[in-house]
Amino acid sequence: MKGIFYYVKPYRWQMTFGFLIKFFATVVELLLPMMLAYMLDSVIATGTLGDIIFYGALMIVFAVVACVMNIIANRKAARVSTDIARNIRSELFEKTLYLSARQTDKFTVASLESRITSDTYNVHSFINIIQRMGVRAPILLVGGISIALVMDATLSLVMIATLPFIFVITFLIRKSGIPMYEKVQNSIDGMVRVVREGTQGIRVIKALSKNEYENKRFERKNEELSGDERRVGVIMGIPGPFMTLLMNLGICATLALCATRVSRGLSSATTVIAFMQYFTQITMALMAISRIFVMYTKFAASSRRITEVINSPDEFFVTEDVGICEEKSAHVCFENVCFSYHGKKENLKNVSFNLQKGESLGIIGATGSGKSTLIKLLMRFYEADSGKISINGKPVTSYTKDELAGFFGVALQNDFLFSDTIRENIKFGRDISDEDVIRAAKISQAHPFISEIPDGYSHVLAPGGKNLSGGQRQRLLIARAIAARPEILILDDSSSALDYKTDANLRAALKTELHDTTVITVAQRVSSVMSCSLILVIDGGEVIACGTHEELLSTSLEYKEISDSQMGGAIIE
Repeated sequence: MKGIFYYVKPYRWQMTFGFLIKFFATVVELLLPMMLAYMLDSVIATGTLGDIIFYGALMIVFAVVACVMNIIANRKAARVSTDIARNIRSELFEKTLYLSARQTDKFTVASLESRITSDTYNVHSFINIIQRMGVRAPILLVGGISIALVMDATLSLVMIATLPFIFVITFLIRKSGIPMYEKVQNSIDGMVRVVREGTQGIRVIKALSKNEYENKRFERKNEELSGDERRVGVIMGIPGPFMTLLMNLGICATLALCATRVSRGLSSATTVIAFMQYFTQITMALMAISRIFVMYTKFAASSRRITEVINSPDEFFVTEDVGICEEKSAHVCFENVCFSYHGKKENLKNVSFNLQKGESLGIIGATGSGKSTLIKLLMRFYEADSGKISINGKPVTSYTKDELAGFFGVALQNDFLFSDTIRENIKFGRDISDEDVIRAAKISQAHPFISEIPDGYSHVLAPGGKNLSGGQRQRLLIARAIAARPEILILDDSSSALDYKTDANLRAALKTELHDTTVITVAQRVSSVMSCSLILVIDGGEVIACGTHEELLSTSLEYKEISDSQMGGAIIE
């Protein structure tokens, strides 16, 4: 199990060196009031100019040394905390990519985004301040009290009497602060989700003139977050004023006692001056410790959220090659597969079919019928609750992640394009030759419009491919899926933006150029699946009919109604 300190461990020697520098710098600072008291008591009283200059210069040297050492330690602290935060972000992002679909659903994308950003920032801030003040504040506190006790024990007791009250208040606030900051981070998750949805759907929002509606959605989440931050701010703001009040009361009591003791000859004015300087240092140390405790509450809450993701178990298991489907020669086989997302309603019920290598499968049905769920189970985004799924006669659970991913080329309806060249978007970081890129673009019918662009395959796309039409984006996504010459090509409603002619040319090219590839097409249009070797009609998670286009027209009333409504009963190729 990895905790935050797992990432701190490699930097322990650098942090130790920084702590040592801070230690010596703080000790030097503690000596300055003593030197001042000595100068006032012994050096200035003698009237020797040389001694005054010497001790004055020595105090300046001590102050400069302390300043330089603090700068060095702070720079090192900043470097170490930044490196640790960078490593946490990197592993958290990597872990996010390997989470199962069910785990991603549990955390939500918005929450994962805020954990990678705001939560790692809270960890970074705490590690930074603990290196800057974690040594300095305790030394100033303990050292200042110790020297004050030696100088005048009676005056010190007045100051020490305030410390228990300060520590009790800080402890109680810290205890209640962690769950409150966790709630704040959860509110940030909600706001990030609304922002994410708003930016992704900006065109729809503008088209439907729903700017005000989205503003209200954001304001509700913003108010919720502001309310949580306000409450935690009020609670976490309590120690500061209380500490200031107690310290001021202590100073007043100390000054009153000092006046009495000096008038009675029990203490000297120089001791009082030095003592007040130590009192100031102790006050600053207490304020710093209070700030550390406040930041610790943020750190503890964020650490829990980060480690919750990092320590999530790997749900992708590999089993032995047992329990194969009855049809061992099938390239893809489903046998009585059942699945439910939440364990209440079955999203797929007893789905069975076989595909030989090079055959094509069409899946058609109403929205929410389970078409995409079937694809997700095949690629092991989710685990089937019961039944068997196999590829090449072996259960999908017997393949490693890389082996299973190597079978597929996938084009989804709402897939993404990034801001890079068309060539790199098709390659997608894979070792694919330019010849295969062009071949894939020709099959997907993307080559004609790419050739018309002045830069061709070197043309840089806007983020999300926003400088292309919907049909052009879908053709590039299909080209990306084809480019690596996959055994199984999955087109999940990825031709919905294509006109009928381009769609027909695409299907003809797939049949001609990818005759050894098993093609699975999820579609709303009959024209996209009518040429498939096998068509499944799904309704409510069940296969209510299967067969070829011609067979379904005569045996399935539901399929015939879809076909007639879309094509008037004609067979269009």
